[in-house]
Amino acid sequence: MPFAPSLRRATVVAAAAAAIALTLSACSTPSTDSGSADGSGLPTVTEGKLTIATGEPNYEPWFVDDDPSNGEGFEGAVANAVAEQLGYTADDIVWVRTTFDGAIAPGPKDWDINLQQFSITDDRKKAVDFSSPYYTTTQAVVAVGDSPAASATTIDELKATKVGVASGTTSYTVAKAQLGEDNLNVFNSVDDVVLALKGGQIDAMITDLPGAFYVVGAQLDDGVVTGQFADANGGDDFGIVLPKGSALTADVTKAVDALRDAGTLDELQQKWLSDAVDVPVLK
Repeated sequence: MPFAPSLRRATVVAAAAAAIALTLSACSTPSTDSGSADGSGLPTVTEGKLTIATGEPNYEPWFVDDDPSNGEGFEGAVANAVAEQLGYTADDIVWVRTTFDGAIAPGPKDWDINLQQFSITDDRKKAVDFSSPYYTTTQAVVAVGDSPAASATTIDELKATKVGVASGTTSYTVAKAQLGEDNLNVFNSVDDVVLALKGGQIDAMITDLPGAFYVVGAQLDDGVVTGQFADANGGDDFGIVLPKGSALTADVTKAVDALRDAGTLDELQQKWLSDAVDVPVLK
């Protein structure tokens, strides 16, 4: 039996209304499969919050007092600056802890970004995303307290001491270029260099700055980082880690780039990796 004109019109109107509702519903669906949109429109693990992960424990000068929430230390300050660029205050940050290896392993994460001195490598990019670099490692000098190298403030003064370095490393390349080979003692590994320093075979060693902090903090009783070289060419780039395919990667990279362009990263590096730990650039 044919529909009456009024019934046909009602059917058409109902169908149109349903189509409009379906369209509006589709438009309101988030463009990402995970997370919630906060006030700034960014999809995060917790709505309105930015969850930042780091290691446990934390060490200076990357964080201070093993308390990432205080915003102190180089990476603590960088994390807060990036959050601010993304539209979050310090009160909007939720800090969590992860292992280093777990953070860069494949699989889902319960955090938005992670800072633990992660070097950007092609192999790691297979499992996680990285922001653009927020720091490029420099090479530094480690000496023991009674060594003549401990008081060296210039490259010429350092040349007058016996310096050890591991072969085949960026440290070796920089040491050879800056100091020459006359007093350069080359060893098979960084561990061998540390042993030589402990045994008094050399006055100082050269390694990357993060490694230098580790050597002084964990391997030498009276070690001191006496200086760093100005040239960072060939150093490892540190990047912020994000889950693979994160919808935040582009925004975090944009934030890091803005901080670099504004000179903020250089200022934080000077404050926390030079002045705060008394590691001047060798002249």
